[in-house]
Parts: sequence; C-alpha cells; structure tokens
Amino acid sequence: MGTAPRLLQGSTGGPIITVLLFCLQPACPASQNGLDKFQFIIFCLQVSEKMEWLGHARTTFTHSPTTLTLKKHDGTSTDLLAICQESTPPCRLNPFLFNGHVQTMLTAVKVDGPPIYYKRKIFENEDPDYAGSFAVDFVVGKYSESDSSLPIRTTYFNDEEFGAIASDDTRPMLVVLHGLSGGSYEIYLKHVLEPLVDAEGDKKWEACVINSRGCAHHKITSSILYNARATWDTRQTVKWLRQKFPNRPLFGIGFSLGANILTTVSQSFTSPRHTRLNHLGSTWG
Repeated sequence: MGTAPRLLQGSTGGPIITVLLFCLQPACPASQNGLDKFQFIIFCLQVSEKMEWLGHARTTFTHSPTTLTLKKHDGTSTDLLAICQESTPPCRLNPFLFNGHVQTMLTAVKVDGPPIYYKRKIFENEDPDYAGSFAVDFVVGKYSESDSSLPIRTTYFNDEEFGAIASDDTRPMLVVLHGLSGGSYEIYLKHVLEPLVDAEGDKKWEACVINSRGCAHHKITSSILYNARATWDTRQTVKWLRQKFPNRPLFGIGFSLGANILTTVSQSFTSPRHTRLNHLGSTWG
C-alpha cells in the first residue's frame, strides 16, 4: 500500500545562499556598523517578505513508488498522490527561506502568529494509573483580559463560562496535538487553526489544543509525564468532548510527537461515534 505524500519545504538556487553567506563575511555591512550578523540576516529575511518579485519557492512531494489507488464517488480512479497534489494550495514561501533551518530562525524573532484566543481548563486524569493534571486550551472569541502566568492570549475559564460550554451544535471540531515541548501558542499550530475558526457561517470550526503535561506553562502535578505513546490524556479528552458535544464530528491533527500520540489514540475508538476522529500531520522524525 502506498504511503502518504509529504510536503517538502521549497528551495531556491545558489544566488540566495550566496546572499546569506555574504552576511557572514567581515565585509558585511552588519559588521561594519556594529550590528549582530545573525540579527542582520533576520532583518534581511523580514524585509524580503514583501519582495514578491523574487518569486516563490518550489513545492515537491515524496511518496511510495506505488502510491495508494483510490476511487472517486463517480467511479473514476485516482491515487493518494494526485489527491494530495490537488488539495495542497500553492506554496508561497519566501525564496530567502530556502530550508527548514532558516525558516526556524525566522520564527524565533517574528511576531507570534495569528491572534488566536484560548480559554484553558485543567483536567485531572480519571485513571489512577496515569494520575496527574493536564491543560486543554479551547479556541474562543476575542477578549481583553490577560494572564501573565499563561502563554499569550490565554486565560482560564471561570466556573460560569465552563459550566455553559456544552452544545448540541453540529460544527466540526478539531482536536490538536502539538509537537515535542510545544503548546497551543506555537505559530505553526495557530496558522492551521486560523482559517478554520475564523470562517463564517456553516464553514466555521470549533477547536481545542491538548497540551502535553508540563508544556505551555502547565504545572506538573505528578511523576507521570508524556511520550510518543502517552495516549491517556487525549483519550480522556476525546471521550469528554463526545459527552459535551454529541453532534460535533471530531477531527484530529497532530504535529511530530503529537502525530504519533494521535495515531495511537485513533486505534482506540472503533465505534461509529468515533469514526470521524482522523489523523493528519507529520510523523515522528
């Protein structure tokens, strides 16, 4: 059976690399003016975001030599590669961001991403074998209050707010699991959420992020932490969501370590009520 294609970061030619290498030389304008070379590189990358005339990075897919064959509703044949190519929007990376290392450098100094607002609830795991608390951040509408003990745009639910959280609506709900040592505040995560939770009318999604124990300013309350097979908090959250939102189809997306956890969790729910708990995202690498 074929494996899912994987989107690779775009790449550009040698001239871009030459520009950045020049920034590391003694003759670089940054050095002559007493500026930190790293900061100068980041400044150039940020300025270049507006330089559309430089073009865009290329998008490539990698997949099994015999990708999975599928049938469409009309009976015609297709395959997993074609579906991923058709459903993936154009890659509009800045051409200066020619590999993952430079992209990561930019996120370290860039703004914190889309303004996603969360309300947090601390849950206690019900299984004594996995005792301890964990934090779930629910996407909510914009508010003005803040909490310096939590990540940006995150505050705790008060009792009244959380008591009214249940709903019989039929909106799709996305359950998100972040990567190793991350949290709901991650830029990559918020960019995934933004177009879904900001959509209008019946296209709008609900969403929540399950933070791994000790992540996103959550205080560790037991000796049990998390790993790639730590499904206990996610399983409890999914069951709780099913009780509070019985009509919402649940979807899941996991990043890196979170993708492994979500893959394992998805095997735990075999009843028709949970058939819409899907796994998306990158695998552990």
